[in-house]
Amino acid sequence: MLTLYFSGTDNSAFVARQLADGLGGACRSIEENAEFSALIQSSDTIAFVYPIYVSRIPRIMREFVAAHRGDLHGKQLVIVCTQMRFSGDGARCFTDLLDKNSYTVLYAEHVTMPNNVSNMPFFHPQDAQTVRRIVEDAKRQVNAVCADIKAGRVVKRGFNIGSRLLGLTQAFMFPLMEKAMGKNVRISDACNGCGWCVQHCPTHNLKLENGKATAGKNCTLCYRCLNGCPQRAVNLYFKGKVKWQYQGIKIDK
Repeated sequence: MLTLYFSGTDNSAFVARQLADGLGGACRSIEENAEFSALIQSSDTIAFVYPIYVSRIPRIMREFVAAHRGDLHGKQLVIVCTQMRFSGDGARCFTDLLDKNSYTVLYAEHVTMPNNVSNMPFFHPQDAQTVRRIVEDAKRQVNAVCADIKAGRVVKRGFNIGSRLLGLTQAFMFPLMEKAMGKNVRISDACNGCGWCVQHCPTHNLKLENGKATAGKNCTLCYRCLNGCPQRAVNLYFKGKVKWQYQGIKIDK
């Protein structure tokens, strides 16, 4: 099996590695410089792991799948989305990106992970005990997914009508929100030109000009720069510094 993932702040990467460890096969980020067509064509089963944004898939993953739609014909799929609390049909909507009747879904699951939305007042940082609990629950859930797949059990979370309706109620405004936010990455005067955000942006939306970071209009809303900037100088849509940062799964801290 080949596991492919996109991860803004390491949550989905963590789940992807757990899944690959349990089922075997390579685990690759779609940001890598790799011959993905050849990798996909040589694998019978492809697992996709990604964060879900308001019941919709990140644009960078949508574009990756569109580029490899033909390579996925006839493949067996395992689809796992990571979510903050609930996502409705976060795993099912992946199939909207594919040609009908060109694939088989072996398993689809939603895994709750720690909150990384650090610039909105109604989302708060989680303490170490809460993060530890969430991560341990995620490990157990991924282990159960691996056991089910090995036993031939098929689960398709998010495929029933209730999940689809919940997804629709959350996502109907997302295209407008994605467009508005994706064009409004804000860099404050706190930026010291260290280049961290430029180096780590998955869509190359940031660059250095005259010793300061500047943003284009190609943001995929992954929150990596907001949570990783050493000066907290990057914000998305809103002005001012983010009040806290999520820097991946560091349960010892």
